[in-house]
Formats: sequence, C-alpha cells, structure tokens
Amino acid sequence: MKELNPSIKHHLIVGILISLWIFIFAIIIKPFDDGTLNLRSWFLMSFGFSLLAFLCYAILSFLQNILYKKIEEWNISLEILSILFFYLIYLVGIFGYYKSPILKGGYNFTEFFSIIFIKVALILTPVVILARRYLIKLIPVKDDILTFKGENKLDILKIKKADLVCISNAQNYVEIFYTENNRLRSKIIRSSLKKVQEDFSFLVQIHRSHLINPLHFKSWRNTNTIILTQIELPVSKNYKDALLVL
Repeated sequence: MKELNPSIKHHLIVGILISLWIFIFAIIIKPFDDGTLNLRSWFLMSFGFSLLAFLCYAILSFLQNILYKKIEEWNISLEILSILFFYLIYLVGIFGYYKSPILKGGYNFTEFFSIIFIKVALILTPVVILARRYLIKLIPVKDDILTFKGENKLDILKIKKADLVCISNAQNYVEIFYTENNRLRSKIIRSSLKKVQEDFSFLVQIHRSHLINPLHFKSWRNTNTIILTQIELPVSKNYKDALLVL
C-alpha cells in the first residue's frame, strides 16, 4: 500500500462500520462471556466495546492524517503500525471499561487478553484491512498540475503534467513547450534550466539545453535525434544513457 486516503470522513465511516460489526457479533455470538455478567451488563459490554472501537479508530484517523501530511508518503510498514496502534489503544480502552464499576469484569489482564481481546482482534482484523484497502479506491483522481514561475511576477504558467512536452534553454530564459487542444504551444519565462530541473525531478535531461517529459518520448529519429510529441530535439552523447532506459 503506497497511499493513504486522507479523508477523515471516509475513515469515520469505516469506524462506524467496525463499531456495528463488533456490536452485532457480540450480541449474536456472545464471545466475551466470562460468567460474571448478567443480561444488562452483557448489553453494556457489547455497546461499550463497539463505541470504544469507533472512538479509537477516530483517534487513529486523525493521527495518521497528521503523519501522512507531514511525511507525504505511506507504505506497508506504516499501514501495519497504524493497525497495531489502533489495537493497542483499543485494548487499553476496553480493558479499562471492562474493569470499571459499570461492568466489574472478573478476568485479570492476562485472561482478558487471551480469552476476550484475541477474539476481538480475530474477527476485526479482516474487516479493518479490507475497509482500509477499499478507501484507497475512494481517493479522488486529480490531474497533476505543474506551476512554472519566473523571476518576473507575471511569469507564471500552470499546465497538466501530461501536457508538458519539453523545456529548452534560451539564454537567461527557458522556453516551455506544451500541448493544448492537440496543438504544440510554448511560453518563455525568465528562469534557468537548472532551477526547472531542481523543481521538477521527473524531467530527463537529453542535452545541456533541453529537458524532456519522458511521457512524450516517441522514438529515435537517428542516433543523435529523438522524436517527441510534435517536436524533435538533439541528444548529446553525455545524456544518451538516460534515454536508453526509457
């Protein structure tokens, strides 16, 4: 998993579904009975466990969102740690509730963990994993917008990443070539090729005066020239290896 759905609303919905799943399972199967609970206490236990599941997942939702915005990446390790963190705070919460004056549960922590909590984790883990994977599909698809800014405040160009074809050096300026309505257009702004490459690392340098968007690479015209979308550019020997891997 390389993405995390940043929508708090979507995760809170998952929290509600998790809560309902625990409540229905607890009421029908009754897996948490320690022999000390009457009907009223049993209902309170099921309801409390469900509510705490929602609250703990809500806490996870906010904290993981803060982390995701800070590091701007996600991976399987962070996903596993997030689920483990949810279970950790959930374990603390439901055990505290279980031993509270409301329930006065009879199991000690070790018994509670092995007899009750393990059951909760087993029935909950598949639901949590599937729900979180499904949330990835709900992330809105957004076009990557590139913003080029020159030294002059009026030098600005915003285009989709897929529309950018190449960028060429023009002394103290750079000329940006892009497609618009299937036509090749260009805009000159006061900047340097080096700065543009630093700002947009996906660009590939093929010549000391040219950067290209690899999405628009079509073919080789000959050993010294490549064909892009509606334009051809020379290739220097020093940069040829970078193109050969495209």
